[in-house]
Amino acid sequence: MEKGLLMNKIVKNLAIALLIKALITMPVFADEGMWTFDNIPVKKINEKYGFKPSQKWLDNVRLASIRFNDGGSGAFISKTGLCITNHHVALKQLQKMSSAEKDYVKDGFYAKTQDMEIKCPDTELNVLVGMENVTDKILNAGKNLSGGDYIEALRKKRAEIEKESKEKTGLKSDVVSLYQGGEYWLYIYKAYRDVRLVMAPEKQVASFGGKWDNFTYPRYDLDFAIFRIYENGKPIKSENYFRINPDANTENELIFVAGHPGTTRRGIAYSQFVLNRDYIYPSNLNRFDEYLSALYEYASKGAEERRRATSVIASIENSKKVTEGEFKALSNDKFGNEFKAREDDFRKKSEKDAKLQKELEESFENVSKGCRNYENGFKEYTYIPFSYYSSRNSRNTIHANNRLPIIAKEIVRYVTEIKKPDGERLDGYHDSQIDNFLYTILSPEPIYKDLEKIMLATSFSISQKQLGNGHEEIKAILEGKTPTQKANELIEGTKLEDVSCRKQLLDGGIEALKKNNDPLIQLALKTDERDRKNTKLFDANVQGLINPSISKIALAKFKIYGKDLYPDATFTLRLTYGKIKKYEMNGTLAPAFTTLYGMFDRYHSFKTSGLTDWDLPLRYLDCEKKLDLTAKTNCVYETDTIGGNSGSPVFNKNLELIGVNFDRNQEGLSRQFIYDGTNARSVAVHISVIIETLKKIYGAENLVNELLEK
Repeated sequence: MEKGLLMNKIVKNLAIALLIKALITMPVFADEGMWTFDNIPVKKINEKYGFKPSQKWLDNVRLASIRFNDGGSGAFISKTGLCITNHHVALKQLQKMSSAEKDYVKDGFYAKTQDMEIKCPDTELNVLVGMENVTDKILNAGKNLSGGDYIEALRKKRAEIEKESKEKTGLKSDVVSLYQGGEYWLYIYKAYRDVRLVMAPEKQVASFGGKWDNFTYPRYDLDFAIFRIYENGKPIKSENYFRINPDANTENELIFVAGHPGTTRRGIAYSQFVLNRDYIYPSNLNRFDEYLSALYEYASKGAEERRRATSVIASIENSKKVTEGEFKALSNDKFGNEFKAREDDFRKKSEKDAKLQKELEESFENVSKGCRNYENGFKEYTYIPFSYYSSRNSRNTIHANNRLPIIAKEIVRYVTEIKKPDGERLDGYHDSQIDNFLYTILSPEPIYKDLEKIMLATSFSISQKQLGNGHEEIKAILEGKTPTQKANELIEGTKLEDVSCRKQLLDGGIEALKKNNDPLIQLALKTDERDRKNTKLFDANVQGLINPSISKIALAKFKIYGKDLYPDATFTLRLTYGKIKKYEMNGTLAPAFTTLYGMFDRYHSFKTSGLTDWDLPLRYLDCEKKLDLTAKTNCVYETDTIGGNSGSPVFNKNLELIGVNFDRNQEGLSRQFIYDGTNARSVAVHISVIIETLKKIYGAENLVNELLEK
């Protein structure tokens, strides 16, 4: 949608309903909400759609839904351990399995038999098998505390609960914060690590239209990948899974999405809204541009460089485009006024209770003070070079793609933290987390030093520009060298790409690290004390003011509104629902479904343009006449989703899989802060096109038969 039209549409709909009203009742125009499985609005679903999900139905959905720890969602789709997600969720694993000789990202992959399925190097899939409300235990631990003491007390209690649960169950146990700390729940997961690739199409069709079509609709993407989960060397028997029925759905039918939305900020205070608008979002956008500029230059050097940079570029491009959309909403004055009005309305409702009103005023002031402290120290918190602190707390995905510096910092932290009593350690190093930590840090994924140099040099360059050459940390890190020179020196001298070297360092302890001459390890040792100091300052002056206050605000909302509200997204399992539905755009209608006719039309329309975003692999062109071009390709629906819902199953009340969620449209990009369902839609790859292409393009009859088996 044209920028001006998009903003006008957002403003118009924000004027219709304030977010605070959306928290009290379901919106008139859409089915808003990312609902936790302890608080599904069964009554509202039944009243509106005549379907009342039973506990058995909800348990089936929960146990058939999967969290991909690479940053997305998925689902079981057979009784033989097959599961499905998005191609872009699987992309990092596909790239790790690829080489210059076998490029599964570019060429796709299909295992005709089970013995041909390829094990992923380091992915982990989680299924939520248990939940327990531990709010009282957590909040009592921080009672009458503030600042760093509050953060430390809650951290210690969470570690204690997680350790006790893991020792009792043997399962992965996470204490998660909901409602900005108004509730805490212990989530218990069954974790799977023997995950094998069964089928993935070529990236060209998975992300058909490239960055041009990202966050748009109509779309024609085959954004899916299929894996199989093994245990003890054999495929698991999955009792809970979604059945495949390519003809199961129609427009305006009730559908559900179960997945793991990553982050939303609908429940934050207005002062936090301003912090995001004026500081965090502009900073992230600037960094995206800096990294993309460097990465595109690197990728232009040759085919192998382009292959190595593919997943990094795709990740940052995706983050940039969604951040731009959210920032446009943040920067709109009327949008900000509506967000402020929501908070004012809530505070006004508290006036009936003088004690509650006084507590809220104090809490909102503490949040504002914490935000001001963050603003005053923003550059120090954000741009200190080689900072464990900033990389650990960054919202964007950049740092995760600069692997060697992260490994060095994690090793130094581990050998220091592991000697402490469990409750005194930093998050990430508790007994309940060590298994996951070691699994990640010892991953055999290929690391390309030339790419690592580009990423680290860009990081240093950004820090230098933001802090200035005279900053003491810039001088200490760069030592008079340019960012490129220093990055080359560090990456060329390290041996951390060798997994056996990492293991030796982890086992050797702090004294062994001090004697080791690896330049990245030595720099991590040199900067660790600084990072710890920064973390303590941030806990005391920012988080320690904001977190307990936001928790009190959330508890006040419960008193005023009850439990008829949903928590912000936290990469935990949620259920959302709505209708498959067309919508108005650009003066016309966007259809509920697209077809393969549209995909081939886009190809033919652009094939002489010089652009490659709508090219099709040769096997698609060869099979064009064999395909049923009426096959549904993508579809749109009203459900409330966000990043992290990538790969989520889209299904009907009969637990039949309709598609795999992979995107939102432009009109839905304000969803980080407010949901407007008028024209906002989520987008899925339809199961019909998956079955059609598996049979007629990939010759995957065995896989199709397995999927369709009842």
